[in-house]
Amino acid sequence: MPVRPEESRCPFSGDEPVVPTQYVTCPGFDPHAAAARLRERGPVHPIDFPAGSAEHAYVVVDHASVMRAFGDPGISKTLKAAPAWFREQTVRSSSVLASNMLLADPPEHTRLRKLVSRAFLPRRMELLRPRVQEITDDLIDAFPETGEFDLLDAFALPLPMMVICAFLGVPYADRDRFLDWGRVLSQDPSQEGEAALERKRVNDQVEEYFTDVLAQRRARPQEDLLGDLVRAADEDDMFTDEELVSTAIFLVIAGHKTTANLIGNGVWALLRHPEQLELLRTKPEFTDSAIEEFLRYEGSVDRGTLRTAARDLTLGGHAVPEGSFVHLSVSAANRDPAVFDDPDRFDVTRSPNRHMTFGHGPHFYAGAPLARLEGRIAFETLLRRVPHLECAVSPGTLSWVADSSISRGMERLPVRIAGKRPRANTA
Repeated sequence: MPVRPEESRCPFSGDEPVVPTQYVTCPGFDPHAAAARLRERGPVHPIDFPAGSAEHAYVVVDHASVMRAFGDPGISKTLKAAPAWFREQTVRSSSVLASNMLLADPPEHTRLRKLVSRAFLPRRMELLRPRVQEITDDLIDAFPETGEFDLLDAFALPLPMMVICAFLGVPYADRDRFLDWGRVLSQDPSQEGEAALERKRVNDQVEEYFTDVLAQRRARPQEDLLGDLVRAADEDDMFTDEELVSTAIFLVIAGHKTTANLIGNGVWALLRHPEQLELLRTKPEFTDSAIEEFLRYEGSVDRGTLRTAARDLTLGGHAVPEGSFVHLSVSAANRDPAVFDDPDRFDVTRSPNRHMTFGHGPHFYAGAPLARLEGRIAFETLLRRVPHLECAVSPGTLSWVADSSISRGMERLPVRIAGKRPRANTA
């Protein structure tokens, strides 16, 4: 029987289905345990999501099937393969994002990805490293010496936004607008009513903003990423201005939310596992493996973006009709015991770690190098300079953001500093 997300707000008894975890808000509900019970019954299951739609939809919950589906040519990411109502609603509410590489299959996806891939070359990442370190130290310097504060507002959210502004070459003074735009455009495009109107309003604002910025870069070239993108597009004559705008806003949204959730979810996991926190604090050489474990254990992505069956196919032994939505549960794949030993154990030394948070195959997340760079610097610096961080509230009072079924992040993370911390120039 299909799962209706609105019915999942409280724990189920008996056969408990899995749904996008943002729809599960009842305290005490464990979406990972629910996914495990579903996975024991099979890798693919019907689900009613988007809720109430007439189309078939399926959720995939095991690692092998999710990995296979990421590269299956029978599963399309284009809007034209999606049901007409979904396609029309998406274009109507956000024409900018409708021309994004996330909604394209090869060879179109390959062409658009070339534009984005220029942004994340190793040399560019290394050039950005000092600025990321400076931003991280400045934010920690601003932490209050005593009392409670929200680590998301003070650190996890502003850090990647400041970095992406520096990366693109746009004024950080516009950060509040970017945060608002990202919040709206990252919500499910299947929403109707006021939510759809708000997406349309924000879409128009974003398009106008970046169209003006790109025109400025053409008139007065600058040595920043947007300037590079404009020059590349004009020299290659391969990309439209609409695609440039779409790429710019994609970099803002993806570059901010994924990393903010990585930092927030990672700190939360450490605070709940003090022995792992102490291990990482005393042995920073495990930072890289810790980043991968943060991404696996309580990852910043709950499920993959839009996918639709382009033809009748079989996935995980289950028949999936053409036109069906295919939801790849990344969080469920990341806890599959067939791949991960003791998958519910949080271990910052875990290796290898074949998590699926950045995807797999042609659609592997292009911004992964930047997310890892920011995460490495953020955690190394935070644990060195704020060694006595602790949660300021009962864990049962905290909840997850419910504005998207794709990303996974906390609403707030109140903390306090129990002791003095060294300044930025103290090793």
